[in-house]
Amino acid sequence: MVELRSVRKSFGSLEVLKGVDLQVRRGEVAVVLGPSGSGKSTLLRTINHLEKADAGSVGVDGTPIGHRRSGDKLYELPERDVLKQRTRIGFVFQDFHLFPHLTVLENVVEAPVFALKRPRPAADEAARRLLARVGLADKADAYPGQLSGGQQQRVAIARALALEPKLLLFDEPTSALDPELVGEVLDVIKDLARRGTTMIVVTHEIGFAREVADTVVFMDDGRVVEQGAPADVLDNPRHDRTRAFLSKVL
Repeated sequence: MVELRSVRKSFGSLEVLKGVDLQVRRGEVAVVLGPSGSGKSTLLRTINHLEKADAGSVGVDGTPIGHRRSGDKLYELPERDVLKQRTRIGFVFQDFHLFPHLTVLENVVEAPVFALKRPRPAADEAARRLLARVGLADKADAYPGQLSGGQQQRVAIARALALEPKLLLFDEPTSALDPELVGEVLDVIKDLARRGTTMIVVTHEIGFAREVADTVVFMDDGRVVEQGAPADVLDNPRHDRTRAFLSKVL
């Protein structure tokens, strides 16, 4: 479902991604761990072309992201075509990114109506089903400012799902939440995992990684240092840098 080959990304003189290779299979949950500044968030943003990779290639479901292939060459797509590609890749940010002037229901139906041109009644019906799925059926007419952080993040997940994406990306979805609200968001992500949703989750929640991940990816200094099954990476890491990181967070 996801394939990155030798992806590099710099901001000025700072190289943030240093030749990243990554593969995630369809229906798999990949959890990305690593210290702050290791390139985890930039990795996610290159997958849906919010950040353009300086070198290497990014593919989702066999399609180059941000580019079209002609023979052996890749050509950059215009922004309107990139936006169409992004409708297949849901992104959940750590700070929710909800529209404060729209109700919960309006936040969820916005993209299906305007990006996918779906009729508003059908989009409303689908949005209400998604809100029920994340436990917020009774909050459809509330505004984001009336919700807890955990509820806002669940709305953000419903909004991402409204586009019926092939892939969901989560950028530290619980880091902005009070500790007592973390569980309700992780429960929603666990339910998505049980349904076979392909996901890449950047998180510091080691227990979640152990329980839900099919593969754990450890990043450091812009590189994938180690990748494997949770039992292998978390309990028997091969690399010194992985062991040093886990010794501080476990």
